[in-house]
Amino acid sequence: MTDFLLSSLVIAVSLAMDSFSVSLAGGAALKDNIVKTAVTAGIFFGFFQFAMPLIGWAIGVPITQVIDPFGYWIVVGLFFFIGGKMIWDSFSGDEDGISLIGWKVLLLLAIATSIDALAVGISFALIGEAVLLPAVIIGVVAFAFSFVGVLAGHKLSSILGNKMQILGGVILVLIGIKFLIEYCL
Repeated sequence: MTDFLLSSLVIAVSLAMDSFSVSLAGGAALKDNIVKTAVTAGIFFGFFQFAMPLIGWAIGVPITQVIDPFGYWIVVGLFFFIGGKMIWDSFSGDEDGISLIGWKVLLLLAIATSIDALAVGISFALIGEAVLLPAVIIGVVAFAFSFVGVLAGHKLSSILGNKMQILGGVILVLIGIKFLIEYCL
């Protein structure tokens, strides 16, 4: 049981890194309502990181045939577009950055960053492992990382100015490249 919990925690931390990076970039653009936005982002990212393994486990292998042809390309496109826009805006004088305000943006980002968790759920189904406890751990860790990411991004933004927006954009593009290499090529 201890090995199972430890492996679940390691999986949770690795899955939460994308949410953390997006939250870090989003926190850099915030001017006010920092804690409220950190909680909201944490709830969105945490919920989807929790739900996706359950969905993956429930639907098992057949979903991979539906998602594989185009799902990861959409994720890559989203990260390239949002990251590229942040970098462009930082040079063009528009320093809004990535917005974590609004449920539509958060929903898209939460889904995009939790696709890996869906694959983890499918993996758990294939090997016959229980998924509820790992899903809870994954969700809690994603909440915590996202919450801290928003706060850290805001703090770093006040120190680094628009360089943080460039860094956030580069991070999102790198996540897109990671998806491209791992899943699309």
